[in-house]
Amino acid sequence: MTTPAAGLSPVGEAETASERDSRSDARGGSLGAQVARRIEDGIMSAGWPVGRNLGSEQDLQDRYGVSRAVLREALRLVEHHQVARMRRGPGGGLFVTAPDAAPATRAMVIYLDYVGTSVDDLIGARLLLEPRAAELAAERLTEDGVRRLRNLLEEEAQRREEPGIWSQDALHLALGELSGNPVLRAFIEILTRLTTRYAHTATHTPKAEAVRSKESAGRHHTAIVEAVISGGTGQAGALIAEHLTATADWLRTHRNGGPDARIAPPLIEAPDGKLGEVVASRIHHQIAADDWPIGEALGSEAELLARHGVSRAVLREAVRLLEYHGVARMRRGPGGGLLVTAPDPRASIETMALYLDYQRAGVANLLSVREAIELGSLGPVIARRDEPGVSTRLRNAVKVIWPHDDRGAPQDPFHRELALLAGNPVLMLFLRVLTELWTRHASTQTPPLPGAETAVEVERVHQGILEAILAGDESLARYRMRRHLAILNEWWH
Repeated sequence: MTTPAAGLSPVGEAETASERDSRSDARGGSLGAQVARRIEDGIMSAGWPVGRNLGSEQDLQDRYGVSRAVLREALRLVEHHQVARMRRGPGGGLFVTAPDAAPATRAMVIYLDYVGTSVDDLIGARLLLEPRAAELAAERLTEDGVRRLRNLLEEEAQRREEPGIWSQDALHLALGELSGNPVLRAFIEILTRLTTRYAHTATHTPKAEAVRSKESAGRHHTAIVEAVISGGTGQAGALIAEHLTATADWLRTHRNGGPDARIAPPLIEAPDGKLGEVVASRIHHQIAADDWPIGEALGSEAELLARHGVSRAVLREAVRLLEYHGVARMRRGPGGGLLVTAPDPRASIETMALYLDYQRAGVANLLSVREAIELGSLGPVIARRDEPGVSTRLRNAVKVIWPHDDRGAPQDPFHRELALLAGNPVLMLFLRVLTELWTRHASTQTPPLPGAETAVEVERVHQGILEAILAGDESLARYRMRRHLAILNEWWH
């Protein structure tokens, strides 16, 4: 029997049946999903030791006291997140792996597709995050970075003669990477991919107009690059805002079905993708194409097997993935089948939080992005302050709820309510990712987070921010929010 890896708490700890039954998981879900989370939390606590063997299937089954079926469901989710991979045969076991951004990005796109993300939502989020990325890139730019940016401009110039729409992602992704902030890089990647997919559903554009659009984008990109290289951080941010505003205007004019039409999810057909993921992607694509008919039956297991031409094991793996993301669920018995459901954002939140943990997203990185999102939310909330019910919602949310929740982190409805009232589902999802990552770390933090006496002070600060919001004083609200978020830095260390 393979020896389990040492030093992975709680992965390395056995648990009695009564302890297991009493343990509450904030996400809930199936027992398999809860076991998957415990494996992932243990890997995070151990510093993500890529290549370490966590034990054989039997070791893990004994450690968590669950059936083989439950453990295998957990392992499928862990593998789907690219957190670890089960290797069969002699010397095998569950090995910690290095994830990439693809599963995390795909999970977030699923949810954003369902809620109907608009052009304004995407550009609004990009206007908050990309100027910050450009500023950071300018501050830490090297000679290699300069060459990379100018090479990208040359490549773009060569591609402008290509027919049709071409992706403008490369420069934006490069600035995200050059910022040195893995959170910014990941969020910008999601936003640019979604924007490009909007562009690829555009109506036919006359050739002359397409050429003018490409030339305009090229001029914008050139100016942005030169501002970043010269260290003109404020100028770079202003140029990015101008460029993104022009992009939004173009999308509103040319978007097939209007600017609020749904985003078509990507269809996974990659040869290196697992067949279960490919089938899940096909089903998801069809659901989105049908405008997400909640409650509609897509067919029985037998009908789905015939339709997709796969084995029962592959179909069931696909169904488990769809159920995990809340896209569909299988109902057994007479009149059953695969039913369309409303996606649960927690799947995408957890997947992205895991990826960012692996990327070593430090406290400064997380707080930098959170500050951009929360400060950017204040203006829209202030604009709505006189709407019926808004002030009441904010007053009711001022308190920090103590004691800690079951994962050891305080619940903070005030910040959540601000994000909800700002009305941008992209920013709301990003903020929840940051909160999830904080919660995962806070649950194992030593020493623990401040106690109940600190909650009184936090509520006082929240009240000050609220007073500024209700008075319509955005400058004061931003000042108080910025000082409040800076205190979080002390908690996270």
